[in-house]
Amino acid sequence: MRKLVLVAVLLAIVVIVLGAYTRLTDAGLGCPDWPGCYGHLSVPKTDVHITAAVNAFPDRPFEAHKAWNEMIHRYAAATLGFVILLIFIGSFLKRSYHSPVKLPFFLLCLVAFQGALGMWTVTLNLLPVVVMGHLLGGFAVLSCLYLLYLRLTPYRIPGGDTGIARFAKYCALGIMILICQIALGGWTSANYASLACTELPFCEGGWVNRLDIPGAFSIPVADNYEYGTHDWPQRMTMHVAHRIGAIVTFVYLCWLAIRLYSNAASQNIRSLSVKMVLILGLQVILGVSNVVFSLPLAVAVLHNAVAACLLLIMVKLCYTMYRKT
Repeated sequence: MRKLVLVAVLLAIVVIVLGAYTRLTDAGLGCPDWPGCYGHLSVPKTDVHITAAVNAFPDRPFEAHKAWNEMIHRYAAATLGFVILLIFIGSFLKRSYHSPVKLPFFLLCLVAFQGALGMWTVTLNLLPVVVMGHLLGGFAVLSCLYLLYLRLTPYRIPGGDTGIARFAKYCALGIMILICQIALGGWTSANYASLACTELPFCEGGWVNRLDIPGAFSIPVADNYEYGTHDWPQRMTMHVAHRIGAIVTFVYLCWLAIRLYSNAASQNIRSLSVKMVLILGLQVILGVSNVVFSLPLAVAVLHNAVAACLLLIMVKLCYTMYRKT
């Protein structure tokens, strides 16, 4: 069971990366229907099927590369859902303290809802709140799978750390701050605001006077949300909010890492603290690179993957802290 959960964790990371790649290549509507693609279980290949696809969806020009990006993501997500179903069945049959059943059941419900969000992403034409929810759902599935993996692992909680358990609440707060920052990034990306600011550290001159917070976090009524529906001041506000969130996240998690490293006696917690700072540094470099080099695809995708790694570090720290309380 533990090995199967580990496979699911790795697959969840792949799904998150593929989802980011799909979004960043503007392939979210590469297949305008769901769960198939232009009425097929795979991307149309023959001239007859392609002609039929174009006739069935005249407003969506057929682009094979975008359709394949979307379908590969769907295949991977469906595989992950099947693996989670197997995990739940196995946990139910062997239910005990060492084989929990509540968390697998929650995961099964979560991945089912995630599938619904994937459907609504297409049927609602990339409605930003759904796209952002789909992103957060992917990170939630990954976090819960990793938590289940830790539960199934004979994970030794290091002893000898007098009072280190008091940092449990700070670790929990760190996870909440990180999730808020991921949500801001998802909102920025879903509204095509990643390049709204091209200067550092915040934005072009006069940006303070053009902030539009209510507009930035509103959802204009539109038939299609592809390529965004907000004006520049609103997109700029989203981008600035994401950058400010990055500063808050960086400062808080660095403070937490320093405090844990200074107060922990176990090498395990110290090692996790060092890894957190290193991953934070890498994430900042990737974020700056996105601005300086105008959102290179590889860097932007890696930005999502590193955020997932940072979240896993925080989950493990929280698990360790609360096991010590």
